[in-house]
Amino acid sequence: MTTTGKDILVLGGTGKTGRRVVRRLRAAGERVRAASRSGEVRFDWSDPGTWEPALAGASAVYLMAPEDPAPVADFVGRAVAAGVGRFVALSGRGVEHTGPDFGRGMAAGERAVRGSGVEWTVIRPNNFHQNFDEDLWHRPLREGRLALPTGGVPEPFVDAEDVAEVAAELLTRDGYHGRVYELSGPEALPWEAAVATIARAAGRPIRFVELAPEEYAAELRAEGWPEETVAGLGAMFAAQRAGHMAVPTDDVLRVLGREPRGLGVYAARVAPAGVWS
Repeated sequence: MTTTGKDILVLGGTGKTGRRVVRRLRAAGERVRAASRSGEVRFDWSDPGTWEPALAGASAVYLMAPEDPAPVADFVGRAVAAGVGRFVALSGRGVEHTGPDFGRGMAAGERAVRGSGVEWTVIRPNNFHQNFDEDLWHRPLREGRLALPTGGVPEPFVDAEDVAEVAAELLTRDGYHGRVYELSGPEALPWEAAVATIARAAGRPIRFVELAPEEYAAELRAEGWPEETVAGLGAMFAAQRAGHMAVPTDDVLRVLGREPRGLGVYAARVAPAGVWS
């Protein structure tokens, strides 16, 4: 199966990985439906009435599951009934170790595509480089202090551009059915070293502070994060401290035939835009 001439539905089509998947697929000449609550194709996990119009004519789906696992199996079943023959599910590295407070939707996505009866592949990336400039840790870095409960365990951060390139390959080429790819960067960096890399690229001092888990939870609460988020981030870092995501893999190389991009390359690429100034 190749998907040229058939539609590929990309869920989360305006999100961190989804928009990059859309861009790569379209550059390769694929017909893509970029779906989200506010995107060009409307899709809302909480509104099943949006599912079938989004699925109409799609032969493959990039599945980015919601936090709530409840609708995932129903959606996958409807997708297969509508003619979808391939899923690439975005999950997270170490999700099987995080417990009920983190990643339930991703785990449900994995289960659903495995049981779908059609072609499936799962990708499990490490923490994205882009979390430093688009998401969780952007504001703390701009403020000059990132404080986390890492336990000194390193992380092989992965570039979302590499994740998107892998996903586009899996969506459009044969030979990957039934596999799980754990996507990491080329080296495992202590978080302090990662922040130092970003500080050098930004040309300004930025501190990393190691927190105890309870200190981290207290800081999140003081910033107004809901308890669900506090518990979820706590579970994610507990799995990281246990070392479940600490060793780099060669899965990007296996799929793309090249090494993944390192954090220094990413930082040098984005710093000139002033994201950490």
